[in-house]
Amino acid sequence: MSELLINTKNGLYCPQADVFIDPTGRVDRAVITHGHADHARPGHQRYLCTVDAAPVIKFRLTSNINIQTLPYGASVNINSVKISFHPAGHIIGSAQVRLEYKGEIWVVSGDYKLGSDGISAPFEPVHCHTFITESTFGMPIYQWKEQAFLMNEINDWWKKNQQNGIVSVIQAYSLGKAQRIIQNIDNTIGTIITHPSVESTNAVLRQQGINMAETSELNSKITKQQLLSGLIIAPPGTVENLLKSKGYTVSVAAASGWMAIQKYRQRGGIDKGFVLSDHADWNELNKAVKDCKAERVLVTHGYEDIFSKWLNEQGIEAHSLKNFYK
Repeated sequence: MSELLINTKNGLYCPQADVFIDPTGRVDRAVITHGHADHARPGHQRYLCTVDAAPVIKFRLTSNINIQTLPYGASVNINSVKISFHPAGHIIGSAQVRLEYKGEIWVVSGDYKLGSDGISAPFEPVHCHTFITESTFGMPIYQWKEQAFLMNEINDWWKKNQQNGIVSVIQAYSLGKAQRIIQNIDNTIGTIITHPSVESTNAVLRQQGINMAETSELNSKITKQQLLSGLIIAPPGTVENLLKSKGYTVSVAAASGWMAIQKYRQRGGIDKGFVLSDHADWNELNKAVKDCKAERVLVTHGYEDIFSKWLNEQGIEAHSLKNFYK
């Protein structure tokens, strides 16, 4: 089997097409899976991403970047390499990258999850010869509950705080997790209040046609009653100390897959942990590998050794791929 992609100091590189996938260093041509900062970095000469990922990428980097877009399933031919994007289910616009050259097909998963979140295009398995999969949560301990169950947990926590005069703050990334929570919690309980970094991201997504629930930016116009009855969604460590300094009693929750581990729940003044992740859990990782029908799996970004060892024990050729997305 030929090596269509090789691992370099700048990340995964396709020599035939002269492109990098989510490069870590500055390159001429970058294929970007989604808009998170560890995947979409500044300084590349040319960018290629999905139509839905482009607005946020341009907002986060600069509108002046040279960016080409493709809808899911469409392809571009670069030096005889056929490149296309397919839904990864991670966040809005996230994609797996399919590369085909002389009949050989490789797929790079990027970050992904299989469970539908109601806002991102759901993951679609893509048949290939070599599948490069992330393994952020590649251990059996990581097994997610249904989204509806978790959202009900958040709703119940929020209502209890509301009844007790406690301000509810839930920590979530400004791109991805925040919008997932906004779209799926019960917004009849109170006002959904967002940190400016979340609200500015919301604005970009709304401008591209994403139908999002109503939110209010956290600023001086927010009343005391709104704070006490509402739900504040903000990146970690950005608002809770300020609220406490103003005399509010605050309950801080974190929404993350890492909340499955007790030591993470005890860090950073977290009062409540919700095990909510935009990455595949153990069962989803295994299903994704099975469904893509790959002859070989390369495992990166997480528990590479553990998950690749497990796959080999199941009769699937697998290898660890180190130093990727660092």
